[in-house]
Amino acid sequence: MISSTQQHNVFRINLSHFTLMPMLLLAIFASGCQTLSITPEETHLAVWTGKAESIENHEFSIADNQTLVGNLATVDTNENDTLSDLARHFGLGFTDITIANPGLDPWALSANQSVLLPLEFILPEAPRNGLVLNLANMRMFYYPKNQAKVITYPVGIGRDGWNTPIGATKIVAKKANPAWTVPASILREHQQLGDPLPKVIPSGPENPLGYYAMPLGFTGYLIHGTNKPYGIGMQISHGCVQLYPEDVEELFHQVDIGTPVRIVHQPYLAAWKQDMLYIEAHQPLDKWSKQDKKLQKDLRKKLQKLAAEKNADIDWPSVDAVINRADGIPTPILQNARELPAITADAIKVQRPEQLYGQPVVNELTANDWSVVTESFDSETDAQKLAAMLNHQGPQIPARKIAKDGVYQVVAGPFTSKKQTRIIANRIKSTFDLEATPVKPLTN
Repeated sequence: MISSTQQHNVFRINLSHFTLMPMLLLAIFASGCQTLSITPEETHLAVWTGKAESIENHEFSIADNQTLVGNLATVDTNENDTLSDLARHFGLGFTDITIANPGLDPWALSANQSVLLPLEFILPEAPRNGLVLNLANMRMFYYPKNQAKVITYPVGIGRDGWNTPIGATKIVAKKANPAWTVPASILREHQQLGDPLPKVIPSGPENPLGYYAMPLGFTGYLIHGTNKPYGIGMQISHGCVQLYPEDVEELFHQVDIGTPVRIVHQPYLAAWKQDMLYIEAHQPLDKWSKQDKKLQKDLRKKLQKLAAEKNADIDWPSVDAVINRADGIPTPILQNARELPAITADAIKVQRPEQLYGQPVVNELTANDWSVVTESFDSETDAQKLAAMLNHQGPQIPARKIAKDGVYQVVAGPFTSKKQTRIIANRIKSTFDLEATPVKPLTN
């Protein structure tokens, strides 16, 4: 496990290079968990509530022997969309959508760019009973009792050094509006980073557990919501399993105490769909990376067995290509099967809704507002990326880019007080390693 000092050095962000790496995202979206209590406070998350209606993205009917569900889709972007916004609206995680769209900049999309929505999934090999979580693709599958369907959600999981455990357990409690009793190890970590935490964080927008939590039989581990929803689909927690706020609320009301939970790590999945054999590939998590050769060998043995059942011929170079791509897209691998460009060209085209669910809204600044101004950028794209990433902080830092004297700046706000403005400026400085200056209201 790396030290807190090492983490701080790794997580500092140099905007002059501005390459979006997993560790950078970890710094922005990482949150805590592990210990909780209950407060009676009743609070709600205010977000736009449009939902994708033209394609299934959560709930799928399944037959007894069916192992592949869903369909690929595409959607065209609006100006100022991000892959995070589209992922959340369509029931995907950040990694889902970014690995499926390697040619797109997650934080600086142009209008009318086509985005692939990888809404086709191979079910993990596990009993279809209760909850099954596949760490490799950071996705949960819920099998309701006596119903021929599966409900799936993207999740955030434990980061390297705080890995989510694998094995069989169950939900042992359900808690709405939980308070977070911060573990001593996390208190020390934040103290060393110059970001001290109180010992208990009550229910509310600052609570990383969100508004619903379900402790597991694994001591100290929970399924819960988050106050940093744009970290879903990444390794961002201290080991707990996080869901989008709207997803955890839905799941909370569906499952009972005692619901079985099975956590697996299956980066390579295979399934028949009619007379075609598909595989879905993901990079193994770091904890299992040394086992990758064995995992691939096991996949090849399984494919040989599945192909023999129908006397089918496998295109092994295609298998190698899918494994190397590791983009999470189920791809046919028999002789003469269609290749990826043809598959994605036939994806269902979805009309982008007027408003994406939960997409951040930035209010206008007035002369009465406090604000924060960053240092200047020569690149408009870099300024746009920073503004987008600030808008997707948890809680949000409202921000927009402006042009001034041939360069670009990012202005964050509105804020209501000098104290709040200083706190935000310090957050920007520590997270992004750049200058951020508080600006008082013009009316003062």
